[in-house]
Amino acid sequence: MDRMIYLSMAGAKMNMQRQDVLSNNLANVSTTGFRAELQAIRAVPVRGDGATTRVYSLETTVGYDDAAGPVTVTGRPLDVAMQGRAWMTVQALDGTEAYTRAGTMEVLPDGTLVTPAGLPVMGDGGPITVPPETEVSIAPDGTVSAKQANGLITQAGRLKMVIPEEKLKRGDDGLFRTANGDPLPLSDVARLQSGALEGSNVSPIETMVSMIAAARQFEAQMKMMQTAEQDEKAAAQLLSGS
Repeated sequence: MDRMIYLSMAGAKMNMQRQDVLSNNLANVSTTGFRAELQAIRAVPVRGDGATTRVYSLETTVGYDDAAGPVTVTGRPLDVAMQGRAWMTVQALDGTEAYTRAGTMEVLPDGTLVTPAGLPVMGDGGPITVPPETEVSIAPDGTVSAKQANGLITQAGRLKMVIPEEKLKRGDDGLFRTANGDPLPLSDVARLQSGALEGSNVSPIETMVSMIAAARQFEAQMKMMQTAEQDEKAAAQLLSGS
C-alpha cells in the first residue's frame, strides 16, 4: 500500500513543479526575447538492499526552447532583432559578459548605450558610448553610427554579436552565458534587423493547455492518495477484527 502512496506523492510533487515552470513561461509571454523554459521528468529506481521496487520521479532541466520568436517592426532606431542564432552581448551586474535576445536599448545622458535594466551594451572594444544630442542608427552588421545636427556621421562602435556553438545556459538574472562562463568571440557573420524586436517564443495557447493537463494529473494523483488512505483504513479494520 505504501508503494501507491509514495508513487502518488512523487507524481503530485512533479506536477506542482511543472506548473511552476509553465506559469513562469506564461508570465513572460510578452517579454521581449524571452526563451521558454523546458522541463522533463524521468523515473529513477531507488538502489539499496533488496529489490528496487521504489522509484523516484526526478525533474530533468533540459534548458530552454531556442526557436526564434515573432519579429515585430517598431521603427525605433534603438530597437534591434537578432537574426538566426545571433545573440547580443551586455555587461551583467557582476561585470561579466552575458548574452540576450532582447534588443531594446536606450542612451544615458553620458552617451552610454544600455538596456532598459541599465546594463551596458558591449561592443567589440567594450561598452558603447555615443556623442550627446546625436541621431543613432544601427546597421545590420551591428555598426552603431551617430549623426550630428550638422549632418556629420561618426561611428561609435559595433555591437558585439556572437553565435554560440553550444547551447547557452540561463542564469538567475535572466541572461545567458556559456557553460564555463568564458566570453564568446565576436562573430563577423551575425546579423540583426534594425527597428524591430523579437518577441517571446512562448505559445500562450499551448502553455495553457499544458497547465490544464498538469492540473488534472495533479488531481488524479491526489485521488490516488485518498484511495490508498481509505484502503489502509479498511485493511487495519480487518486486521483488528472489528
